[in-house]
Amino acid sequence: MYKYYLFDLDGTISQSEPGILNCIRYALDAAGLPEPSEKVLKTFIGPSLYDSFTSKCHVDHDQALWLVAKYRERYNVTGLYETSIYDGIPQTLKDLKEKGAKIGVATSKPTEPTKKILAKFDLAQYFDVVVGSNPDGTGSDKQVLIAECLKRLKEADAEGTDMPQADWEEAVMMDDSKPEVKTQIHEKDAVMIGDRMFDIDGGHACGIDTVGVLYGYGNREEFEKAGAEYIISSPEELLTL
Repeated sequence: MYKYYLFDLDGTISQSEPGILNCIRYALDAAGLPEPSEKVLKTFIGPSLYDSFTSKCHVDHDQALWLVAKYRERYNVTGLYETSIYDGIPQTLKDLKEKGAKIGVATSKPTEPTKKILAKFDLAQYFDVVVGSNPDGTGSDKQVLIAECLKRLKEADAEGTDMPQADWEEAVMMDDSKPEVKTQIHEKDAVMIGDRMFDIDGGHACGIDTVGVLYGYGNREEFEKAGAEYIISSPEELLTL
């Protein structure tokens, strides 16, 4: 069993597709841009919105920022609640905590919506640290998020208390650069759990093991190509690693 468990949110804890896609459509419609196919829209789930709008909709920097802001306009009021929690997640989190695990969230979603989702579904009680991006979508690089989440989990573990989230939010706003990570050092007591290759790549960049979840928005081929140490079909399998 690992000591530190880092979870992605969308596609790993929450089944967030309806809210995300509805808000993407809302932003594109407001901009008068054509809506991509359903297949392309689903690729927005996981990466940063800014990167997805620039790469999938071929807009420039300013347009991408405007689209992200428009997306948030609907998401922060309605979209974040158009979600559900995957079967097995609440019990798995409860079991991990009872076994003494320290648990964190490392998500490209901004911090405040993440906290609201966890609170709505009564999951906040299981997490020692929540690390998300800035409100405007910056600070969303998965390596940065995972490195900071692991750092804060260790600090919380050492101090026996949770770390104030505001400290992380301010730090991201001031410095969006990637941390220096000694990837040759393998953190044997930590694992990153996610549903896309970005979670796997980010975990490996931080020197930790990774788990790809098949019940989310990724697939086995994606995880195998990224080199995930484990590929699971249900949250309960985390208890057997």
